[in-house]
Amino acid sequence: MNSFSNSGNRDFAVYVTAHIFKPRNVLRSPVMNIPWFRLFAFAALSFAAGCLLTARFMAPEKVQAAGSRVFELRIYHAMPGKLPALVNRFGDHTRIIFDRHSMTSVGYWLPQDAPVKDNTFIYILAHPNRDAATKNWDAFRKDPEWQKVQAESEKDGKLVDHVDSTFMTPTEFSNIR
Repeated sequence: MNSFSNSGNRDFAVYVTAHIFKPRNVLRSPVMNIPWFRLFAFAALSFAAGCLLTARFMAPEKVQAAGSRVFELRIYHAMPGKLPALVNRFGDHTRIIFDRHSMTSVGYWLPQDAPVKDNTFIYILAHPNRDAATKNWDAFRKDPEWQKVQAESEKDGKLVDHVDSTFMTPTEFSNIR
């Protein structure tokens, strides 16, 4: 009888598995030669790099200035009861005319708190530079459509008592530049 009996079939399987197939050698690959801590460190660094890249691409976009771009904060103090008409004039006409004269609208606001909420309209424009701002305003004031819109909107009286204008330069840490 051979050296392996029926009860020895299990022994044969163990012998073949341990000596012929040698699983440690069969499964060995260049990756398996790398110590586990190096593999873990590589995986951790790859994960961290992926997180940093994702954070970089998902960061809020900054608006960059072209050259010496300036911003102009304008605060309109409306005549009593005229704020709704002033807001409508901006929404329907003024903003569109600004665009034609390279006056970039950044935003328009109405205060929430009394007493200014009843008569104050605030907006910010962007201009390529101060000289361009002066030229833009001159062209805007001479625009025939603006003159017509202004005359029609003020046929029952002036809408604006006075305007405060401040030119601004953004700081280095500002999201808008």
